[in-house]
Amino acid sequence: MELLWKLLLLLSLVECMAGNGVLLRPVFTKQPGSVVFPLQPGENRREVVFSCEAQGHPTPFYRWKLNDSFIMPRLGSRYSLMGGNLHISQLNKEEDIGIYQCLASNSFGTIVSREASLHIAYMENFKTQRRSPVRVREGQGVVLLCGPPPHSGELTFTWIFNEYPSFVIQDTRRFVSQKTGNLYIAKVEPSDVGNYTCVVTNTVTKSSVQGPLTPLVLRVDGVMGEYEPKIEVQFPEVVPVAKSSTVKLECFALGNPVPTISWRRQDGASFGRKVDINKASGVLEIPYFQLEDAGIYECVAENTRGRNSAKGKLSFYAAPHLTEKPQDVQKTIDDMLVWECKASAKPKPSYRWLKNGEPLDSMEHDRVQANNGVLTISSLNLADIGMYQCVAENKHGRIFTNAELRVV
Repeated sequence: MELLWKLLLLLSLVECMAGNGVLLRPVFTKQPGSVVFPLQPGENRREVVFSCEAQGHPTPFYRWKLNDSFIMPRLGSRYSLMGGNLHISQLNKEEDIGIYQCLASNSFGTIVSREASLHIAYMENFKTQRRSPVRVREGQGVVLLCGPPPHSGELTFTWIFNEYPSFVIQDTRRFVSQKTGNLYIAKVEPSDVGNYTCVVTNTVTKSSVQGPLTPLVLRVDGVMGEYEPKIEVQFPEVVPVAKSSTVKLECFALGNPVPTISWRRQDGASFGRKVDINKASGVLEIPYFQLEDAGIYECVAENTRGRNSAKGKLSFYAAPHLTEKPQDVQKTIDDMLVWECKASAKPKPSYRWLKNGEPLDSMEHDRVQANNGVLTISSLNLADIGMYQCVAENKHGRIFTNAELRVV
């Protein structure tokens, strides 16, 4: 494969020289974007297209990688190239999901596009049709499990009480978690007796499926006495939150009397106007999350029998954003090259370098050194000519920048 593209590069250079064209390095004008693709049950003939386009002279040619392995479009294959665009037919949710990258090459070298992910959203049906009755005393708290079927894509949950369109109304006593799908009743009353059905909706495919019927039955061996709150819905100890995203924290407790839910920050800071606290449904929502919103949050459940609390830390993170990048440069033989690449990110990013789409060979430690975003090449020679890319990355993302090195 490597020999093939080197031959193509040589041919494009000869073609260009024969035509007396102006040589131009490859520059992306269109790069692939991430895709979440809805796939309905039994459907397998849908097609996805990843776009890629680059300018340059000689005209660039294209290759694609999936999860760092080259895709080999062949006759009869599900993969095909039209210009720089990659077409994938008859989507397969096991084989096609992953990270895609486009490579554009001409006689100057190769550049690699940003990464684009493909996720296929789907939802299967529930496997069972009926569940055993849940038996509780009056005054006792109860949790009805939803147990969503196999799926990919964000879900929302509602519960039908007895028959459609009678849905469970959330209040201080009843709560539907949008994390687990479960229905929580803090204190069961006789009016709660009946049949419950969990309805799961995939927000990407727009499809909904109903779970098995769950009967709720009152026991006849007495009424539950008062007891202190027991928190059944709580957020994790650490919740990483992306910059400018929206975070929702859930908190709900069983108890008799029905507990009240309140929220506070451990540092004592007051909530800003943008923070929405829905006390009836036990949800705290923070839109457009910023660094000052990070910290430890506490949910407190109280009734006349006592109190209970749960804490969690909201930690701020940001994918890399370039603040300084290398520029195209022309040097003479035996000169020294120093390129600096800087990015802001949380946590701090690491850096690596590519040459013509491949990891830079830093075996020549005395001549080629890459340290914390600074690339130094001493005693330049003609073999150093090519397209270089700095990659800044942390666990939340990575970003690429391109620069050309000419040696004369």
